[in-house]
Amino acid sequence: MSWLITFAGAVLVLGVLRDVFHTLWHPTRHGGLSRLVMTVLWRLPSYLSLHRRSSGLAGPLAMVGVVAVWTVTMVVGWALVYWPHMPQGFTYTAGLRPADHAGFPDALYVSLVHISTLGLGDIAPAHGWLRILAPMEALVGFALLSATVAWTLGIYPALARRRALALRLSHLARTHPTTDQIDAGVGACILDGLAGAVTVVSVDFQQYAESYYFHDGDDRTSLACQITCALNLADQAAIAHQPDVRLAAGLLRAALEDLAAILDERFLRTRGPAREVFDAFALDHGRHLGEQM
Repeated sequence: MSWLITFAGAVLVLGVLRDVFHTLWHPTRHGGLSRLVMTVLWRLPSYLSLHRRSSGLAGPLAMVGVVAVWTVTMVVGWALVYWPHMPQGFTYTAGLRPADHAGFPDALYVSLVHISTLGLGDIAPAHGWLRILAPMEALVGFALLSATVAWTLGIYPALARRRALALRLSHLARTHPTTDQIDAGVGACILDGLAGAVTVVSVDFQQYAESYYFHDGDDRTSLACQITCALNLADQAAIAHQPDVRLAAGLLRAALEDLAAILDERFLRTRGPAREVFDAFALDHGRHLGEQM
């Protein structure tokens, strides 16, 4: 029975490590546990009919929730590894009776001390393999803290790039450029710049899939609200007379289709054309394109 408990703890620890790996260090995949937590917290405001300002907290709270789930599961997992071997596998400082400190709460305490790298030493592993596992837990705790900081520092620049593209599209939409204005060298430059920015955002959604679960606040900085402007510009420029403008329009259209494919495959599941995917993207972020265009 003791080895069964130890095995269950090891499974929990390895499961969390796998989830951390697929969430933070393997950009082509998304951790199952973290995705579940973020999806639930993303959908919760709509189920509870909360105001948009409240739903804007979904992304930051989801990140906190994911890190909390990782930490709690990790602590419980290591505690299950230690628990069957208490008290005989540990040494206790003077004043502590081993028989009184051999329960699961004490195993949780030992796990918390090690994962937080405090190393108080009042209850310490004595058996050979336990003495190896305890420092390993400390290393895992330090790696989890470092990975969380790196995760946060990576997501917010990705959000800034996404919002900058949305604001640029908002500027273009408010100027109402005509086909004649687009059918010029400057039009090709604008379209080419937009294609490059859309490509960067596509990579961000692959590298930091969790950034999808962040609201963008103002409609002008919401890519979900403004992305169809880029699609309309690509369609408008596709009939231009100048070949360089048509080429830039084709590049922009290809970049938008790639972005739509990524959004649809990872989040929306519409299996429709780009415009349908972007409409679903807008609705999923609480936007109504008909009110903005």
